[in-house]
Amino acid sequence: MSRERGRPRLSTGLLFAQLAVLVVAAVVAAVTAALVGPPLFHEHMVRAGADPSSSTLAHVEEAFRSAGLITLATAGGAAVLAAAVVAWVLGRRLARPLTSMATAAGEIADGRRDVRLDEPSTPAEIATVTTAFNRMADDLEQTEQVRRRLLSDLAHELRTPLATMTAYLDGLEDGVEPDASTAGVLREQVERLTRLTHDLRAVSQADESALVLDRESIDVTALLAASVEPVRTRLAGSAVSLRSDVAPGLVVTGDRLRLQQVMTNLLDNAVRHTSAGSITVRAAARDDAVEVVVSDTGEGIAGEHLAYVFDRFFRADTARDRDHGGSGLGLAICRALVHAHGGTITVASDGPGTGATFTVRLPRA
Repeated sequence: MSRERGRPRLSTGLLFAQLAVLVVAAVVAAVTAALVGPPLFHEHMVRAGADPSSSTLAHVEEAFRSAGLITLATAGGAAVLAAAVVAWVLGRRLARPLTSMATAAGEIADGRRDVRLDEPSTPAEIATVTTAFNRMADDLEQTEQVRRRLLSDLAHELRTPLATMTAYLDGLEDGVEPDASTAGVLREQVERLTRLTHDLRAVSQADESALVLDRESIDVTALLAASVEPVRTRLAGSAVSLRSDVAPGLVVTGDRLRLQQVMTNLLDNAVRHTSAGSITVRAAARDDAVEVVVSDTGEGIAGEHLAYVFDRFFRADTARDRDHGGSGLGLAICRALVHAHGGTITVASDGPGTGATFTVRLPRA
């Protein structure tokens, strides 16, 4: 605080800057008037017929010199006064939004993420900075909301397996004899936690561009077959049919295992949300990209949920647990891996009960 008090104000700095310019201008004008003006005036008077040695000419030259000095002094005083007024007005116009911005930044640093600045009409540069500040505040607020939701969801995901393991351990401490089912349950919960940590690590690495991709040319037909066939076997005898329509000759460059993980996650998501109906996988060339579409006729997605489908831990149906609704990380992993390959992934749905369509676009090799 003491450092801020010791620093000059913006209006004071502007005033001194303008005074410095005025002083330089006044010195140049005075020197010019003293060294150039009188000799020129004397020369013109002599050419006009005045006697160089007359007292009248000397008196007139003295009057000319005095008038010039009085004029310079008057103009200089007026300029100093105008500079002070302009510096004060301009300083206030510039300092007010900057002070508001500093206050708002301090409040945001203290934890108030909802603080925003009123955008001034002028000057344009201050308005631009204010807009950028508000955009930054919006991003910080959104990041804070995501962080809180992430911690809450992560705690929820950990609670169930830890509670199950605690209950079984309490039983063992109370003398309950362990059997094969006890070991199976404990192992299942450990594997559940392990999958969760692996999923979180995959998303974080992709978001931080820390993934090391083993790039190679990949035949899309073979890639999709490796993902579709296991799902087709799993759906055998169920009320869900699986169809695929893949154009031949499609090739992309990328990490085979990572892209197969994307397709597997999309198919698992479709199976999880389709109790009866069909799942379709299509792949075709679109301009300079390969477009892979996974669509289903299942539960569908409400319009207000579409924007959050790829967020970590998001579930449109909050009643689902990890066993039935997944961890909420599968689609987040898909988006992160597709972006790491320079592609895009989108989702579309006409609402609950109408199914969903996920579209992945990858650059062609």
